Amino acid sequence: MSSLALSVLLSLVSAVAYAAGAIVQERVAATGDPRAFAPLRNGVWWWAVALNGAGAVLHVVALAYGPLSLVQPLGALTIVFVLPMSALFVGRRAGRTAWRGALMATVGLGGLLALTGGTGSHALSGTDRFALTVGSFGAVAALLLLSASVRRRMPRSMVLATGAGVAFGMASVFTKTVAVEWTSGAVSSGLPTLLVIAGLATAGLLLSQAAYRGAGLTAPLATVTVVNPVVAAAVGIAFFGEQFRFATTGALIASGCGALAAAGLVLLTRERAGGDHAPDPVDAARPRATGPADAAAGRAGVVLPGPGTPLISPAPGLSGTVPAPSLPLAVPLEHGGGRAEYGTSPAGPVVGGLVRR
Repeated sequence: MSSLALSVLLSLVSAVAYAAGAIVQERVAATGDPRAFAPLRNGVWWWAVALNGAGAVLHVVALAYGPLSLVQPLGALTIVFVLPMSALFVGRRAGRTAWRGALMATVGLGGLLALTGGTGSHALSGTDRFALTVGSFGAVAALLLLSASVRRRMPRSMVLATGAGVAFGMASVFTKTVAVEWTSGAVSSGLPTLLVIAGLATAGLLLSQAAYRGAGLTAPLATVTVVNPVVAAAVGIAFFGEQFRFATTGALIASGCGALAAAGLVLLTRERAGGDHAPDPVDAARPRATGPADAAAGRAGVVLPGPGTPLISPAPGLSGTVPAPSLPLAVPLEHGGGRAEYGTSPAGPVVGGLVRR
């Protein structure tokens, strides 16, 4: 088997391993303890860690046998592999919109990476390394804080997935630097960078795990898969002197590929938000208003009793029952602290009991 064929095979197996790890992570997020560090105590989650680790090792070995312009686009096939695998192993079938979005994101990302020039053999300088370390952890922390302020589930998931993609992409940049230094024999200079790599990889793993909770699989995974290499390519252009092939023409085509990948992510997000996820538990537990009286009571934080239920007022001599559904009951919208609220119906006055703010 030629080196090129071996590189392709290793890249494909790596993408399958990443896809399997993402499926396990999403299952743990959907069925496990919602607390932030609860997955660390879940044995199934560690299988996801092992699968992601195997995918990373295979990816590095593939880079040793084949060019970056080939291996990196093949890694984007994780998005495509995860759709049939999730249908086969967890019974979740993807719709046409998800398939179109996944293919658009993959093609756009593949074109973008194919137009990126080859990587150089130089490492980051000490000043650049410090700046990127501060910038990386600062960006990840900012995205984490932003996600805490987002109330809607899907946008929050996309913010977390973006943070995971940034962390993984920057970990790849520092991994390249360490590899170049170790090749030149400067082992000690790479030890501090290993701590940065470990911190970024851990942050990326935890953020991606959080992104899967309540948002499904395809949209967060696509976001991580696109943001990861785009961030690495941007750093390569800015710090390693890499450029897009074919000069200005290549840059314009790369911009179109980036837009195509972004459109694919939008399709994936729209399908997920359109009915693939369960309702928010807080919303599901909240009582629904079914009429004017129920709506008024719901705004005041009161649950009305059913028809025929005796109502006892603290005022002597005042009592009554809730009328049948055919008799309309008007409940005042203003409720005073500790005062009895009176309603009216064709059957006569009734007392709604005490209502407190």
